[in-house]
Order: sequence, then structure tokens, then C-alpha cells
Amino acid sequence: MSLRSLNFVATTVKAMHMARNTKQTIPFAQQQLLEAIAQIKEGGIRDDVLPKLEAVMNQLQTLATHDHLTGALNRNTFIERLDNELQRSKRTGHTFTVALIGVDRLPEIMEQYGQDVTKRILQVLTNEAGAVLRSLDSFGRVGATEFAIVMPTTWLDQSLVAIKRLKARMQAYAWTDLAPGLQISFSTGLTPNAPGDAVDKVLSRASDALQKARAQGYDTIVQVDAELPDFDPTADD
Repeated sequence: MSLRSLNFVATTVKAMHMARNTKQTIPFAQQQLLEAIAQIKEGGIRDDVLPKLEAVMNQLQTLATHDHLTGALNRNTFIERLDNELQRSKRTGHTFTVALIGVDRLPEIMEQYGQDVTKRILQVLTNEAGAVLRSLDSFGRVGATEFAIVMPTTWLDQSLVAIKRLKARMQAYAWTDLAPGLQISFSTGLTPNAPGDAVDKVLSRASDALQKARAQGYDTIVQVDAELPDFDPTADD
């Protein structure tokens, strides 16, 4: 076995270990990896083995970075994307918006319709978000019932348009095909970035906005700006 092949296999095994932390079983990927290792040990043709290993690596990378239930980015990956956007904004001065979304009445829906319907609701929301959002936006599942979006180079009014489009798609979805009488809505907290922001500050503001939206009722949107620093008119320039 060549050193290059050994290194590739070692990297793949490491990625598989990371993917197991997502609590998703990966028997197909394991089988493919075992077959590829066996071929390498037996002197298999590299052109045949490497594509198989690369396919396994791609699958494991997806499992390591995405939520196994919905396919949205998982929390850790989303936070990395948010931090990257904060750093980019500091360099360029471009603004961006973060949205925090919570499905309305989800505990009651689970109690009434069951776990399978509840899971499907989260999956539909993810799919509909993928149809509305831009390729540069990041959509992640950050809690059991909450999702978050990073919208680069986007002002609050522009992000509001995107959220309203997502709401329209969710309202138009044939929920009664999933369960009789079912109708789904979500509430949203919106906040822009601000000078001196960190990940926890942005998420805290978005969470505060979401809580205010929920307090106003279902299917609502609340925007929260960062507080401006205190201004002392008597201070020297």
C-alpha cells in the first residue's frame, strides 16, 4: 500500500469517527471503506479505489457538518459560518442579518400528531428554506425546534422580504396531506450585526427578538437592533 493511500485511508477513518458523533449510522459508508481498504491491501488498481474513497469522504463530510434529521447545517457548523461572516464584516464593513426561526406550537403538535409528523415538519421547513434562500446564505438547525439563518450583505428590510417569502411557501404547503387539520407557521427574530459583535452577542439578540415575537403571537416577526453606545455630549472630541 502506498504512503498516499495510507494517508487517505487514515483521513477517511478520522472523518468517519467525526460523523459518528452526529448519531447517524453509516453502514453504507463503512462497507464502502472496508471494500476500498481490502482492494488496496490486495494491490487493487488505484484508479478504481480512489474514487470510492473520495465518495465515502464526501458522504462523511456531509454527515459531520449537517443535521442528520433535516439536512440543515448542524449547530457547530452554523456557528462557524456565523463567525466567518463576522470576521468578513469586520474586514469589509458589509452588514449582514441573522434570523432565528421557531416553529409555532411544536410541542403541542407533537403531542397531537406524533413524532413522525413533527420530524416531517422540520424537514419541510428546511427544504422550503433551501428553495427561497440564496446560495451564499447559511441555514442551520441550532436547537430542537429552532433554525437560524445568516444572510450576508443584507439589511434588515431585505432579510424581512426573504422571511416573508419563506412564510408564504410554508402557508402554501399542503399540510393536510400530512395530517388532517394541520397548519404550520413560524415566528422569527431578526437582528443585524453591529461593531464589536461576537457570535454569542448576535445569537443573544436574535433569541431576544424571537422571544418578543412569540410573546406577540403566532406567525410574527420582530426586529432587534444592537444598542448604540452611550453618547456624552460634554466629552472632549
